Amino acid sequence: MKKVRLTHKRAESCFVITSLVTLFICMMFTQGFTIFEHTGDNVFHIYVNEQYVGTVEHGEHAEHLLIEARRNVAREKDSLLFMEGNLRIEGEEMIYGTVDDEETVRLAMENVLRGTISETIQKSCTVKIEDYMVNLNNLSEAQRLLQAAIDKYDSTGQFVVELEYGDNHNLKVITPNVVDNNKKDETEADESDRLLPVGGISEYIEELGSNEEAAKGEMKLEDYETGVLSMTFLEDVEISEGYLPKTQVTELQEAIDFVTKEQETAGEYEVKAGDTLSGISLTVNIPMQTLVELNSNSLESINSTLHIGQILTITVPEPEINIERVERIYLEEIYDEPVIYVDNDSWYTTQTQVLQQPSSGFRRAVVDIRYVNDTEKEKTTIAEEILVEAVPKIVERGTMIPPTYIKPIDGGRISSYFGYRKSPGGIGSTYHQGIDWATPTGTPVYASSGGTVIYSGWASGYGYCVTIRHPDGRQTRYAHNSRLVCSVGQYVSQGQVIAYSGSTGNSTGPHVHFEIIINGVRVNPLDYL
Repeated sequence: MKKVRLTHKRAESCFVITSLVTLFICMMFTQGFTIFEHTGDNVFHIYVNEQYVGTVEHGEHAEHLLIEARRNVAREKDSLLFMEGNLRIEGEEMIYGTVDDEETVRLAMENVLRGTISETIQKSCTVKIEDYMVNLNNLSEAQRLLQAAIDKYDSTGQFVVELEYGDNHNLKVITPNVVDNNKKDETEADESDRLLPVGGISEYIEELGSNEEAAKGEMKLEDYETGVLSMTFLEDVEISEGYLPKTQVTELQEAIDFVTKEQETAGEYEVKAGDTLSGISLTVNIPMQTLVELNSNSLESINSTLHIGQILTITVPEPEINIERVERIYLEEIYDEPVIYVDNDSWYTTQTQVLQQPSSGFRRAVVDIRYVNDTEKEKTTIAEEILVEAVPKIVERGTMIPPTYIKPIDGGRISSYFGYRKSPGGIGSTYHQGIDWATPTGTPVYASSGGTVIYSGWASGYGYCVTIRHPDGRQTRYAHNSRLVCSVGQYVSQGQVIAYSGSTGNSTGPHVHFEIIINGVRVNPLDYL
């Protein structure tokens, strides 16, 4: 019995030992299982942006894997990417467990990074036109934008935009140049012609001398080449490359439309002698009412008086980029000589006299015309042949500024206009030769313009009246006053108090009667105030 029990115990021990050996062998040959020594942290859990991406055996490889993951995600696009990739490594000591291969961890990292892309930055270029800037996808689009501005005024394709690379302030700055294709071809041909002829240097010098002699001969009008001579940008234009978010890049067609379209910009117009609001309106192509609105601080209505030297605000349509070009033309035309003015310092600018009547001439000419966009700015005659000589007009003109006239009172209400009317109270004229302002008795009456008082006193139906003679020979009259404060022979300045309003003479109520007399004839004062 004892032998049997001993054998049984030995069998159980062998079974246990065999099972442990078998389990150990299985663990050794099963993929992913490793036996670790008790040496501290021996596996590392990897987190990117606090998201678990896997466990590795070597924690120091995690940063390298993240760099490689970033690189792979960046390769997927042709632009720079903003990605958030915060790495955290958590170590642990394990007796046994599973680890991930590094490729699996890297792929998991890439998935996390893709989810953090907030914005892409792409290679782009900026076109700077003075203070205006527009961002485009690449240099090709910048060139096409500028070419579109040129093509607006060149339908033949004669001029093309070429980009020249330079170095400015340690930044690569690209300058666009407008090149004439015709001249470019001529330059290339000239360079090839500079090769010595077969006869050698002596023949070359002889040929060069003969060409110079021929050039000295006078050119005929027919010898001049006509057409567009030059075309360039009026503004300074620079192009620079860089990286920008896609949201800051403008579509090419949108940029072309904006850069070449005329924009409304503020401009100024200085009033000259003889100007009227209607004439200015036609000159600047702006409605009179719009001019009044743009100049509400100086113009009350379309009937407001203009003054020489007055500055009016106008709107001038201009594109962001302006094209300057010079065009040479041949013409046969009737022409006039400029008017010759003879100044007379004793006359007013309103006085003129024609001393010689003009007559037109006829000529053939070669003319250079400078344009900015479609507006002619300057015309220069290069050569001409006069067939019939023109005779200039000669005009004598005054240089003295004539006096101006102002309303003789502040405020008041017009109670009677110039011209035919119904007789007020049966005592007034049916043809009113002045203008009346109803105003309380005692209102100050001002000299409408500077001059000499030629009458101050009682004047029958005018009541107390003042008459002033002005340097231009005109006279003004102020009637129905209650009191006079000037005397005959006295010089009064414009705006000086000369009387106080009343209702003297033939009057139905307190008012000021005002007249302007030119060459003995009373005129409508409202035409001169």
